[in-house]
Amino acid sequence: MSKGLNEKLIYEILSVVEEIPIGKVATYGQIAGLIGRERNARLVGRVLSMAEFYGSYPCHRVVNHAGRLTPGWSEQKDLLEAENVPMKNQTHVDIKTCQWHI
Repeated sequence: MSKGLNEKLIYEILSVVEEIPIGKVATYGQIAGLIGRERNARLVGRVLSMAEFYGSYPCHRVVNHAGRLTPGWSEQKDLLEAENVPMKNQTHVDIKTCQWHI
């Protein structure tokens, strides 16, 4: 595990992801802010890229600040559409209407 990344932090990030409701999305930066690490959006992305090793989490509900889907993960769009998340185009969700607000 890299410096600054430990199991406690991994599960802290994944527990926030687990709370995102069906039909909503959160951003990497939003999740980083919720765990008190506002400047660590990339860290959130890195943790989500290995989430499968820690259980089943709705990582498909996490997008970048502009609503862009994860490049190279074609299933993400299908999973979001199955939850009726509105799409702006083929690569972006309509972040204004579907962002999760706590």
